[in-house]
Amino acid sequence: MQTFGRPPQGRRQFLAKAGWIGVWLVFLSAPIKDLAEGHRTPLGTVLGALGLTVFVVCYLTLVFRYTTKILRWRAVLVSLGLLLALAVVLAFCFGDNWLGLFVYVSVSAGAVLPMRYALWTIPAVTLLMIAVGLRDDGIGDLVTNLGVITLLVGFAMSGVRQLIRTTIQLRQARATVAQLAANEERLRLARDLHDLLGHSLSLITLKSELAGRMLPGHPDKAAQQVADIEQVSRQALVDVREAVSGYRRRTLAGELAGARTALTAAGVDADVPVEPPAGLPGEEAEAALAWALREAVTNVVRHSGARHCTVTFTARQTLAGPLLELCVEDDGAGGGGAAAGNGLTGLTERVAAVGGVLETDPGARGGFRLAVRVPVAASPG
Repeated sequence: MQTFGRPPQGRRQFLAKAGWIGVWLVFLSAPIKDLAEGHRTPLGTVLGALGLTVFVVCYLTLVFRYTTKILRWRAVLVSLGLLLALAVVLAFCFGDNWLGLFVYVSVSAGAVLPMRYALWTIPAVTLLMIAVGLRDDGIGDLVTNLGVITLLVGFAMSGVRQLIRTTIQLRQARATVAQLAANEERLRLARDLHDLLGHSLSLITLKSELAGRMLPGHPDKAAQQVADIEQVSRQALVDVREAVSGYRRRTLAGELAGARTALTAAGVDADVPVEPPAGLPGEEAEAALAWALREAVTNVVRHSGARHCTVTFTARQTLAGPLLELCVEDDGAGGGGAAAGNGLTGLTERVAAVGGVLETDPGARGGFRLAVRVPVAASPG
């Protein structure tokens, strides 16, 4: 359940997901057997194998890449249309053994289309399969059985899609609640600090006034009050440092939650990780990454006019040692104005202080890309 609704992380999860999807390739046994029996012409066999290969590639692409989140609707609709066209052409040309391809079209529609569209797309695919299958006599039972399977499997996949989306939303909501709780704890600490400093400063003020009154007639007693003031102020400074040492630095977890909130509020489609990556660098390096994320998201919201923003973390191995890379990329009008600002200038200095590197360049989608790489084993300063 920990990995449900998440893209595969590593080879093991990829193979597990591939195995789960591969079970449903059983409906390809009939087309493969039809080609293997050899009663087709060489040209027909080649064309059938080529069409079946393209069909499987389109199906796996849709199910692997677009079940959890869709960022490129054009690619989805083109792939789904190609999948349907191949199913119709192959089933019409090669016979009833190829009607099982419509099951995959129905599954793909349920996996990628919102429920309001899947409700009529899946029955339409089923009716089209029946129409293609009934062109010949004597296969009514096969068409009926496949029609029921196509309809039920399509709606079942649509339900799985809704479950995956709901799981993702719940995971994000849980992370947001955790961050809100952390922010509330910081507010409580701020109130405690206020009480602490209020007491100390009140005592310092009182003793200062007392020392001022004693100074003309009793300089020795005034000097004692001044010594007390010094002691109180030093103790207050120690207390403040101890209280805030673990809270004043920025964390990636907090900035990720803030980034999702800021981008969503600005109407930007945000692809932001729910949790920071494993194996974070030292505190100073993590703080530098957190500042970089904050500055990049601020530039996206204020300057880019982007409709989509992607935040990714990548672990890299170099000759100098392991690095963690933060990349923030948008599809806006470019970051020329933001790149030249004081914010990124100061950020470059902050990243360099922990042995990291900051790069800015045009993004792959024509927008702006900011990348920060810091050593995983970086030490403060």
